[in-house]
Amino acid sequence: MDFPDTDDLIFSEQGGVLSITINRPHKRNAMNDAVVGGIMQTFTAIENNRDIRAVVLRGAEGHFCSGGDISGMKESASQEEAEKMAWEFNRVFGRMCTQVNRAPQVVITCLEGAVLGGGFGLACISDVAIADTNAKFGMPETGLGIIPAQIAPFVVMRIGLTRARQLALLGERIDGRAALDLGLVHYLTDGADAMQSKLDEVLGKLKRCAPNATAVTKQLLLDVGSVPLEQLLDRASDDFTAAINSAEGVDGTTAFIQKRLPAWAEN
Repeated sequence: MDFPDTDDLIFSEQGGVLSITINRPHKRNAMNDAVVGGIMQTFTAIENNRDIRAVVLRGAEGHFCSGGDISGMKESASQEEAEKMAWEFNRVFGRMCTQVNRAPQVVITCLEGAVLGGGFGLACISDVAIADTNAKFGMPETGLGIIPAQIAPFVVMRIGLTRARQLALLGERIDGRAALDLGLVHYLTDGADAMQSKLDEVLGKLKRCAPNATAVTKQLLLDVGSVPLEQLLDRASDDFTAAINSAEGVDGTTAFIQKRLPAWAEN
């Protein structure tokens, strides 16, 4: 596939896994327009591509992401322009969060160093989060006189209202162990080699699961609470019927009986 033309993101694709690295180490990988736009463009391009099984998000040179880079907004010629830029940058970031959150692929974050603000939000929308024990998580916005506008709903959905209030209203920083205890992340590692080993383990598990069944299951889980229950259960039965009669379903159930791997797990 053709990747967005920007030096602020590094892309690699191998074995059905697309890796996206935020490459702004001089800013602790704070996101600018190019990063947000590039991520959105990429997820749009792979939306219907079941050959891409997982997307791994990480940051360059020891930091995941320190949030949004708002420095350019201060350089606007007028107050009106500054307000327009702030609104557009903030809202587009929210659209990116929604898009990544609902991507049919499994989204994995590798979290080390700074995981702050918008980076904290990206952690909250990943399906699987792997954190270094020394990573620093936080929502520093209120200490800067601004608000965690677009990430707040995703943080609440991830860790619950009580803990979200604590972190957002006090600006507290927590480490990887505390993030694991909160349910913000799923795995804790110590050092780059251990993180890569855990990532390889997670990807190995993921590849045992059928791509389309995974995508439909993810959509079902995300719709709990937002779609009326009986309507959701009706749709789930439709999806189940389609799945069990699909090529994936036939191969998967036959492989189970024959004690072999299904086609998608042989790669």
